Amino acid sequence: MRHILTPLDFSVSELDAIFDIAADIEANPKKYADACHGKKLATLFYEPSTRTRLSTETAMLNMGGSVMGFSDANSSSVSKGESIADTIRTVSCFADIAAIRHPKEGAAMVAKQASRIPVINCGDGGHQHPTQTLTDLMTIRSLKKRLNNMTIGLCGDLKFGRTVHSLIEAMSRYPGIRFIFISPNELRIPDYVIDMLDEKGIPYEEYIRLDDVIGRLDILYMTRVQRERFFNEEDYIRLKDFYILTRKIMRRAKNDMFVLHPLPRVNEISVEVDSDPRAAYFRQVQYGVYVRMALILALLGIKVNDDGSITEEGGGKLPL
Repeated sequence: MRHILTPLDFSVSELDAIFDIAADIEANPKKYADACHGKKLATLFYEPSTRTRLSTETAMLNMGGSVMGFSDANSSSVSKGESIADTIRTVSCFADIAAIRHPKEGAAMVAKQASRIPVINCGDGGHQHPTQTLTDLMTIRSLKKRLNNMTIGLCGDLKFGRTVHSLIEAMSRYPGIRFIFISPNELRIPDYVIDMLDEKGIPYEEYIRLDDVIGRLDILYMTRVQRERFFNEEDYIRLKDFYILTRKIMRRAKNDMFVLHPLPRVNEISVEVDSDPRAAYFRQVQYGVYVRMALILALLGIKVNDDGSITEEGGGKLPL
C-alpha cells in the first residue's frame, strides 16, 4: 500500500507518469468518468480549506466515486477527544482512501501508521503539502514544457509556507534549477531548507526586494503572509502587505515568466495582474483537479486503458 506524505514519496519517473495521466485526463475527461465507480474517499479536514478540499472531492466525484468526511473537526468525534490514529482506524472501515489536513506537523504520518487504506497528506502544519506541490509541478510543466533548467523565485512567507518548502524539495531533484528567495528577514526560508540545498549543491540567492530580481525569473511563486501562523497580531499587520505584485512590477518580468500562487490570495497580488496572460494561478487550480484524479488512481492501483477499460493492480503497485 502506498501513501503520499511528501513529494519525495514518489520518484521523479513516477511523478512524470502521474503528470502524463493528468494530461490525458485533461484531454479525455470522459474516459475517466467511471474509473472509481464504487470507491469511497474520506476527507478528514481538521483545518479550514477551500481549494484543497473541494479539488480533492471533485477529483473523486469526476471519476464516479463518492465522498464522505468532515470539513470541521468540531463536527467529528475529535471534539470528544478522539485521537488521529483512532479516527483513521475507524475511517479505514468505511472508505477506500483518505485525505487528511491537520494544523500539526507529523499528523499525516500518525494517520499513515494507523491506516489500512492509502493516505493523502493535504497539509500538516508548516511542514508539507504534497498535493499542492504536484499541482505546482504539473502547472510549471504545462506552461514551460519542462521541469529543469530554470530560475524559480519564491516570494512572501517562506518561513511558514508549507507549499514553499514542499516545492523547493521537489524541484531540487530536477537538473539546472536555481532558486531566488524573496522575503523580509522575519519570514526568510528556514535553515533546514538552506542546509538541504547546500548539501545538494543547488544554487540559491536571498533578497528582500522583489523589484531587484523579477527580471531574472522564469517562475514567480507568490505566497500570502499567513495570519494563522503568527503568535501576535502586530507582527502580522506589520508584514502582511510587505509585497504587492502590481502591473508596474510585472513590466520588469520576462514575457514568458509565469506567476503562480497556492491561494487564497489576500493583497500580495493586485487584481489588475489577473488579466496578464502570465498570471497562471487560476489555471493552477484547474490543474490541481487533474493531478489529484491521477494521484487517486495511482494510490488505488487503478489503470484506465486506452480503450476505456479499467484494470485494478492492487497490492500497492502503482499502475503507471
